[in-house]
Amino acid sequence: MTSPAERLARLIACRTVSAPDEREEAAFEEFRAVLAELYPLIHERLERTELEGGGLLFRWPGAADERPVVLMAHYDVVPAPAEQWSGDPFAGIIDGGRVIGRGALDDKGPLVTIAEAVETLLSEGFTPEQDVYLSFGADEEVFGTGAARAVDHLERADVRPWLVSDEGGAVVEDAFPGVQGRLAMIGIVEKGTVDVELLARGGGGHASTPAPRGATARLARAIVRLERHPMPPRLTEPVRLMLRTMSQRMRGPQAGLFARVDRFARPLAELLARAGPETAAMVRTTTAVTRLSGSPARNVLATEARATVNVRLLVGDTKAALVERLEKLFRGLDIEIAGVDGEDPPPVSRTDNDAWRTMVEALAATMPDVLAVPYAQTGGTDSRHFTRICDSVYRFAPLTMSREQRDSIHAPNEFVEIEALDHGIAFFRALLTGLR
Repeated sequence: MTSPAERLARLIACRTVSAPDEREEAAFEEFRAVLAELYPLIHERLERTELEGGGLLFRWPGAADERPVVLMAHYDVVPAPAEQWSGDPFAGIIDGGRVIGRGALDDKGPLVTIAEAVETLLSEGFTPEQDVYLSFGADEEVFGTGAARAVDHLERADVRPWLVSDEGGAVVEDAFPGVQGRLAMIGIVEKGTVDVELLARGGGGHASTPAPRGATARLARAIVRLERHPMPPRLTEPVRLMLRTMSQRMRGPQAGLFARVDRFARPLAELLARAGPETAAMVRTTTAVTRLSGSPARNVLATEARATVNVRLLVGDTKAALVERLEKLFRGLDIEIAGVDGEDPPPVSRTDNDAWRTMVEALAATMPDVLAVPYAQTGGTDSRHFTRICDSVYRFAPLTMSREQRDSIHAPNEFVEIEALDHGIAFFRALLTGLR
């Protein structure tokens, strides 16, 4: 009889890499086949719909359907260059109480905690009080349309979820200076994600006779300006709520500062901006140059130089305001904004209702020492699509993640603790059995 860790290892071995220039559909087909083998009751007893592009949507009929719940995860992963890893990133290695491999945290590990909870409850003859949907996406890592198709499917069936749970925050410790104990960081909103294409044109020619202010030089100046003029930090309402909640786990003057966040908003925003990359991203719209291109040859001057800027918009910021700011910032450089693709931040989810309380109660039942903290998530998830049909969309993977683990997401040597998997399974079992 295999364990959850062994089942996760098998799913990691399916190379479901999703990137603009890398995707093998055979690997995604293999994953779906292995998932059906490992979780037969889910596939036998739940209504299964395979959406265009490989997304899976399961319906588990409950005793009622007035307050349906959606549990989400995705099974595509980002590339994992083998030379950067200490072992094969797709071997699914179990060693030292860990499962190691691409997707262990993002997002096959959380998917397994959902599947294990549902499969074991089915084996016990359990029927949920409300309809439960499992939405497993296949193109999240490329900001695909799979989750939007799932929402379209539910809308056509007149299903409006009462609660949606997706990847996002995790159970963390020592993430914030002065905060004691473990925190369950539950995203109630995420930043908008926008890609901006910058273009500088040049005359080309031989590299032995370069003219001043060439395309690459002007583009470089634009990038330096972007780096030297970050967006000013500010505290959005979700971050203020986070700080007020965390004050419960603090002592001394800092506790009072966090509890009275509205009075000290500006200094707190500056403090968080300087505390580190994670907290800085919570209080400002961020820009990161992720791609550069220029001349096609080493001895040819570029006729076009391009840069892709990945922007994460803070709640309250918009694409339109972003473009206006960039146009002012690049004035005099002869830089074009050749493309803007992405979305404004989605609506903020509620924390004053029974859906939020159900999440908190499931945490209390399985990890009683953990404080539930609402926060603004800096990364993007498929759950943003569900905000158009649900006002209680929460982004939380019930896994304990150290700083080392959080840094390994989209990076080499990603791993999950086996003990954390067990706690995640217990959380989803408590969530499902606690529905009313």
